Amino acid sequence: MSALWTIAALWRGRAFWLLAGMVIAVAGLLSAAALMTVSGALIAAGGALVAGRLALHVLGPARVVLRYFERLVSHDAMFRALADMRVWFFRGLATRSAGGLGFRRAGDVLSRLVNDVEALDGVYLRVLLPVVGAVVLLPVLVWQLWVSPVLAVLVGVLFGVAAFVLPWRAARETLALGGRLSGAAAGLRVAAHDALAGLREVRAFGAEGRMLALLQAREAALLAAQHELAGRSARAGAVAFLFAQAALLAILVGIGLNPALAAMAFLAVAAFEAIGGLPRAGVAAGHAAAAAARVLEAAIGAPALPDPVAPAAAPRGNSLRFDGVHFAWQTDRPEVFSGLTLDVPAGSRIALLGPSGAGKSTLAALALKVVAPQSGRIVLGGVDIATLDAATVRGRIGWLSQATHLFDDTIRANLLLGRPEADDAALWAALEAAQIADVVAALPDGLDSWISEGGGGFSGGQGRRLALARTLLSTAPVLILDEPCAGLDAETERAFFATLNTGAAGRTVILIAHRLTGAERLDRIWRLSDGKATAAAG
Repeated sequence: MSALWTIAALWRGRAFWLLAGMVIAVAGLLSAAALMTVSGALIAAGGALVAGRLALHVLGPARVVLRYFERLVSHDAMFRALADMRVWFFRGLATRSAGGLGFRRAGDVLSRLVNDVEALDGVYLRVLLPVVGAVVLLPVLVWQLWVSPVLAVLVGVLFGVAAFVLPWRAARETLALGGRLSGAAAGLRVAAHDALAGLREVRAFGAEGRMLALLQAREAALLAAQHELAGRSARAGAVAFLFAQAALLAILVGIGLNPALAAMAFLAVAAFEAIGGLPRAGVAAGHAAAAAARVLEAAIGAPALPDPVAPAAAPRGNSLRFDGVHFAWQTDRPEVFSGLTLDVPAGSRIALLGPSGAGKSTLAALALKVVAPQSGRIVLGGVDIATLDAATVRGRIGWLSQATHLFDDTIRANLLLGRPEADDAALWAALEAAQIADVVAALPDGLDSWISEGGGGFSGGQGRRLALARTLLSTAPVLILDEPCAGLDAETERAFFATLNTGAAGRTVILIAHRLTGAERLDRIWRLSDGKATAAAG
């Protein structure tokens, strides 16, 4: 349950309104209890209490108004707290996985961001508020029943067990089930995401039946977990109901001995009704605790490469050097680089060639400080990047990959990802450098024209030029181009490199590729093989 306390601490920015909702909820609960007590007293007195009738005129509307404002304030505060949590989750995920989502599957991350975060909204609304109400109601109930101490203790014990013990046990017993439920929901979302993302391949290979069978199996696992959770919730609610009936029966027996207790029957009904959902909320709390653990596991922790405590000053030069670098992605795997030494002078243009698995993209990850070498140094402008913070390194090294993503947004918003403060003149200059400005200018809304996800509406070459414009818009003096023309036809590829030759003038360029087309302007070519770089041409 410690994960829930950690999550609750994240809501401190909304503490005022969360506490306000709690105060209003308690006030509404007390007004409801008072309303029932006065009603019981009036019935016992045959309606002869003038003060009681006046109290009803006040307590009735007060209960309705307080209930309305409690819902308004508490739900608004909770929705805002959940929005804050999603931002916090995304920021933590980005900090820990600068190169993307790492080894996490996109569907699982989405499940944590949506399903697991949504499971936490009940912690405040369905658990915390009723528990606070129960804490307030218990002494009120015992005090009102104290005309019969034995009855007061008996009803107090029944109330305490129903309000605190049963929910606690339900939460403890549901922890493992909550983890299974969250895992099943994530599994279904992963399967659905994979099926939709790979729909072309699924249809091309006639695998619709297999994918459907997988989805149905994941759905069945989720339904089984939900059915078990609902069963436990129903059983917990039934036990709480029996405790409430036992307390009411005890009061009715007590009325035979002391008629003054008649009004207390109504108070008991109101009190037990207020906490009737707590045992079921305990079951939900077990699920929420498992969801909280999944959220924290993904978002909390030190970054893969923490920044140095006292970062060095930003380098002034644009050279990049790999000096005796040894690196392996995992300790039980062979080294990708075994003593890699590579010198990229400032302003030069080099190409790195090699087959798949030679370490071309790994070299980019090392240069961008997504990962760190086990030994050796990477020097940027004469400064070891191990002494620099990640933001400084990535501010001086731009990256264009074969899988550069264009977002479902305007052209302007996609470009500003590279330099948020850029004005329209800078945006058009970047588009001109990438030789895509004429296409954008011809669109009805120009820079505010909408791009579909992945660059829909543009050809492959045009989408790659938009991505290049975003990279050129950044002020990074070093550019790493990781297979920037993958998937393009030969003519489009040659045209792209012709554009790059002029658009990246004055910058240090590292081109990572399987092969060369002859359209690139290069100062040197290196070949990666057996963990080392060998000069292939001058």
